[in-house]
Amino acid sequence: MVASCQNFRTLTDSIGTVFVLAHRESTQQLEQTLTTEGLKYEVLRQVHPPEFQGFSRSYLCLLNHCRAWQKASQLSQPSLILEADFVPVVGLSQLPLPYDASQPNLGIAWLYACAAQVYSVSASGYAEGFSTAMVAYIVTPQSANSLLELAQTIEQTIGTNQYSAWDSEVDRFLRDRHFKNYIPFRNYGEHGGRPNPEHRQHGLSSAHRADVLYGQLAFIPLYAGQNKPLQYLNYWRIRLQARIKGIGRLGLGKFLRPRVIQHSSVPLRLLRFAIQRQWAIDFLLPADAVVFPSADCPKPVKMDL
Repeated sequence: MVASCQNFRTLTDSIGTVFVLAHRESTQQLEQTLTTEGLKYEVLRQVHPPEFQGFSRSYLCLLNHCRAWQKASQLSQPSLILEADFVPVVGLSQLPLPYDASQPNLGIAWLYACAAQVYSVSASGYAEGFSTAMVAYIVTPQSANSLLELAQTIEQTIGTNQYSAWDSEVDRFLRDRHFKNYIPFRNYGEHGGRPNPEHRQHGLSSAHRADVLYGQLAFIPLYAGQNKPLQYLNYWRIRLQARIKGIGRLGLGKFLRPRVIQHSSVPLRLLRFAIQRQWAIDFLLPADAVVFPSADCPKPVKMDL
């Protein structure tokens, strides 16, 4: 059931600052979208001094997130952190929070989930769970401080020159410190970047995409390429692959694992969340390609659980 526009807290209501993490990438379209959405943002563009020579790409990425965590830890409100290749959906700022705003021990709330797993779903429809990939997420000042501790641990145990899948450790690290982590009902945007060769070199998938979106993307992702005749065909092809993969993960019990259902006191609630999450059509062309009429209230954002 679609919730009324008055029954949830939106991103605009709850987020203090958006931090956009970049190196040399263009952030013009993302900045334009954030401005249109009325979200206050700051671009943190990483500079590589000589002492960074030899650092792995994964560690450089961690350092850029550390800059955002340091700033987020000093603020009074939660912060939204976006990587430069994130492509938001239209109406991002008016979408609901993926967690209860009164939650006292929020760790991280992913707005973009990769390899997601759901652990539990509250009566209000908020899902605790796991994700990797730090493309778009919300942290509090308290959890940002803890993530800085994680960065120190990575440096001490793995070092600066070795590859590390540090983003896969975020959920466990925060849960061990009694934080609660949340995954979105649907993704608030797409990972628009091209494949990362470092992931492939270490036996991981080189690219990841949103399995299901809240709605139309604000602009065409970089992965669609620059060739206009083929751009939208590439976009549809990649989105179709992502949708099939998401439905496949659901069917194979990777998003909602059988043992989680077995040990849950509300297994039907978990099943409704997982199935209704994929019950969506999100193949609209991005807004910068074709103009579609938009409503004042976002697409279905909450379920009757």
